[in-house]
Amino acid sequence: MNKKLFTQIKNEWRSNLWLVTELLLVSVVMWYIVDYMYVKAMVYNEPRGFDISHCYLVQMGRLTDKSPDFIPNQTEEEKRQDIKDLLERLQHRPDVEAAGFGQNSYPYNGSNSGADVRYDTLQSPGWVIRRYVSPDFVRVFRYRGTRGETPEQLAELLKHPKNFLASDNMYQVRYGQDLTSLVGKPFYLSGDTTATFNLAASLQVVRYSDYQQAYNSYCMVKLLPDDWYDLGLELCIRVKEDQDNDFITRLKDDSEKLYRVGNVFIADVRSFTDIRRNFQQSVTNSLRSYLFGMGFLLLNIFLGLLGTFWFRTQQRRGEIALMKSLGGTDHSVFVRQLVEGLLLLIVATIPAIFIDWNLANAELNAWMDGSTFGLGRFCITILISFVLIALMILVGIWIPARKAMRVQPAEALHDE
Repeated sequence: MNKKLFTQIKNEWRSNLWLVTELLLVSVVMWYIVDYMYVKAMVYNEPRGFDISHCYLVQMGRLTDKSPDFIPNQTEEEKRQDIKDLLERLQHRPDVEAAGFGQNSYPYNGSNSGADVRYDTLQSPGWVIRRYVSPDFVRVFRYRGTRGETPEQLAELLKHPKNFLASDNMYQVRYGQDLTSLVGKPFYLSGDTTATFNLAASLQVVRYSDYQQAYNSYCMVKLLPDDWYDLGLELCIRVKEDQDNDFITRLKDDSEKLYRVGNVFIADVRSFTDIRRNFQQSVTNSLRSYLFGMGFLLLNIFLGLLGTFWFRTQQRRGEIALMKSLGGTDHSVFVRQLVEGLLLLIVATIPAIFIDWNLANAELNAWMDGSTFGLGRFCITILISFVLIALMILVGIWIPARKAMRVQPAEALHDE
């Protein structure tokens, strides 16, 4: 059978050449689509380094002198103390697990506050998110250390004003150095060489958003200065899992009676699920449109291959009938047709791999969230592309072949 099959492929080289050319073009296009989707899926599913489940953002407000409850002539210290007291009251609320303040620090906030983190000759990249927080902030979003530090342990470490936390990958890309080995060492922050700060723990990477890769997401976390307590802070809350239902409504109902401290009151409460969705809406819509276009292209590729192999198989009704009249079974006939199609695909895949390799090394897809080319990724996407095209060929041969095999050999030969 093998010898006859190769002989037949050789004898039909003209038609097969056109088919191999078509499969070559399809393979290259398919690889690009698969590679794009693979990168996006891998980036999206990377560990985020934080957890926003059951978390809420509380917006604070301050009474004006037009309110009958307004307290005049408060000092700056009294104003700061009111904000601290509000936080403390929320921390003692029965359905609250943790509450903390941050300054441009919560996830999905679009912060562009930067910092410089330097150790000896090692200098951080130019984009390091600076997060000034109260200790329990890391408990709200469940940050974790690379050496197994829990959010509670990290919160304790942050209580010391000379301690700070930072992403483990801070020096990884530029120097190949992880921060875990530097825990306990003195660092300079934000260009100030007059004082050093102790790296209390190295953080598991905290990503900027769901669409930014972990490898270029950097941050440093430090204790919020006492004189920074004002209405511009972000008050973030994590509620207990069994207390999540209608929390916003319940908190608002209690806010006037329990959570107005001095002139400070709770103005609004938002779920981080909504914040996440709104922050990424434009990127999500763009990605959805792109994937829809690729899905449409895949459908066209499938229909094109289906039509090609359908027509090719239909033309061989007489050949199929002859094979059956000589003792061939439906299974053997189908396998022969399928093996021929797969052999042509293998022939087309060889030059396609060469083209894909050069496109990958030319960083055709390097703009996708800073994704980098790797042999493992390349092999996986090539294999997925091959399997998808093979499945299209299978369907394109199976449907018409099954129909052709139902025709009686004598009838098919008579038509020929």
